[in-house]
Amino acid sequence: MDPRSVFRAIRRTVVLALAGSDVPLIIGVCAMGVLSALNLYGIGGVDHTLFRRQVVLVAIGVALMVVMSFVNYRYLKNHTLPVLVFYGGALTLLASTLLFSEIRNIRAWIQIGGFQFEPSELMKLAVVVLLAKYFSQRHVHIRQFRHIVVSGLYAAIPAVVVLQQPDLGSAAIIMIVWLVMLVSVGMRMRHLFLLGAVGVVGAYMAWIWALAPYQRDRISAFIDPYADPTGYGYHIIQSKVAIGSGGVWGAGLGKGSQATLGFLPEPYNDFAFAALTEQFGAVGAIGALGILAFIVWRILRIGRFSDNNFARLFCVGIGTVIFAHTFISASVNMGLLPITGIPMTMLSYGGSHLLSIMIALGFVQSIQRYG
Repeated sequence: MDPRSVFRAIRRTVVLALAGSDVPLIIGVCAMGVLSALNLYGIGGVDHTLFRRQVVLVAIGVALMVVMSFVNYRYLKNHTLPVLVFYGGALTLLASTLLFSEIRNIRAWIQIGGFQFEPSELMKLAVVVLLAKYFSQRHVHIRQFRHIVVSGLYAAIPAVVVLQQPDLGSAAIIMIVWLVMLVSVGMRMRHLFLLGAVGVVGAYMAWIWALAPYQRDRISAFIDPYADPTGYGYHIIQSKVAIGSGGVWGAGLGKGSQATLGFLPEPYNDFAFAALTEQFGAVGAIGALGILAFIVWRILRIGRFSDNNFARLFCVGIGTVIFAHTFISASVNMGLLPITGIPMTMLSYGGSHLLSIMIALGFVQSIQRYG
């Protein structure tokens, strides 16, 4: 076959795939994929299993985003049954994790052979879809308190299941998404203050009755990590050391001693941001945060110029998920929040979060494509 013919066929396929899409958003996503691969390569080298898997996952994720962009999102907007089926299916998968064994002190994964899947990541997408559907159908009467209660139940049910795993970080993100979407549709200020008061009381009750011992230890370590420097304070201390040693320009690719020599715990997952900063310095950290901020901005921009409330609210919800993951993960790595186990979007290793986000971004591109 003529190489020029092959090249032209590939070019036509790419042009067709990108037609009607938000190309800057695709570029931002690809940039984060490259940065994630570089970070993992610097930690473990080209032969490390997680590096190779991440390259494959990023490629699959980008392809999945492109494919999903051709699925007309208006099918979810105009029909209630598929939304409820999606939510119910995700909730069933989430509850089934309680039947499996623990990994790192929580039962958050479905494990079948060598396959592992974390349903809480898919659940976040399902909550966004359901809340976008619910609020878009009731925007005229949304300021009534009963709609706050009903929508709160849609978010609280999976959040309670997640707390049983226990995974405080994912439960918090689900409730943050609900609150941000509520504010975006124009809830009354007195209702917001009431929810704030309930949240304070709920946090106190959770500290007394709901939090697992290791979660209390994490909060105590956040307040004073040097009270137990070789125990629960170790993660925060080593993360700060890694970030501090990176300086402005970083130690260089593959030269971060904290991550490569094993002093930094979970450099591929929970502390990927610290590993990145150690290798590429403040410049690399700001670059990563800047790309993620750009991605969130493009998502919100697409929602802003859409012609219906469902699309706008969906973009607000997905933008919130990405922002919350980024803010919480970066803050944990810098010692500004207690350890939660939340991955940084598109930087940390992991297929469940990455592929769920890519599906969501595919629907964002569908909004861009179909209006």
